Amino acid sequence: MIGENTMALPKLEVPKYMMTVPSTGNEIEFRPFLVREEKLLLLAMEEQTETATHNAVLDLVHSCTFGDLGKKSDPMFDIEYAFIKIRSKSVSETIDVRLLCPDDGETYVEKSIDIEDIQILMDDEHSSHVKLTDTLAIDFTYPTIDTTLKSTKIESETERVFFIIKSCVQTINFGEDSYNIVDISKKELNEFIDSLTQEMFEKLQNFFSTMPKLRHVLDVENPKTGVVSQVALEGLGDFLT
Repeated sequence: MIGENTMALPKLEVPKYMMTVPSTGNEIEFRPFLVREEKLLLLAMEEQTETATHNAVLDLVHSCTFGDLGKKSDPMFDIEYAFIKIRSKSVSETIDVRLLCPDDGETYVEKSIDIEDIQILMDDEHSSHVKLTDTLAIDFTYPTIDTTLKSTKIESETERVFFIIKSCVQTINFGEDSYNIVDISKKELNEFIDSLTQEMFEKLQNFFSTMPKLRHVLDVENPKTGVVSQVALEGLGDFLT
């Protein structure tokens, strides 16, 4: 009969590499993404929506790190960093970007970036324990990809900021007493945040402005003017090309 002596195709070996997870310092294995995963990512990017692209990246990271990363509860910067590392072993160890020269706001320059040079920016003075007064402090978690996706649906920039802050509160500490977010109602949390002084609120915002982030700064020379400017690339969107 036809097919009786047909041999099954061999399974292809996929190389494995190691990366350090920025938020924990743990070493995990990862592999390059495959054609089927790249196809899903490209289809998501064609939709031109942040939700589709972020979900595709999340699924890709989850598959390529064998489930160690890629959960919606993972910090956003972990996912961004993992994606960049995976991309370097899947497509190319460089990323070509087209940058606008800041000095005239109209001239574009092509630059090639070595992915190994792209790192998570860490602030030595950053802490997830934010002390507001001698007796009041808040412990924060980092924005997750789920929080980021939900925030994109909020039109008001001000409301988006407040949503992210509230989503990242983990524990509120009054003196010797600690109140976990799971035991605090949404109304209580809203009233608490609204009752902070401007000085206290700035300390909260400082947590987000100094938290780890995927960031790379380039020197860009305008070929028309000769002016050299620094251009910062930050976040998944600037590197997802």
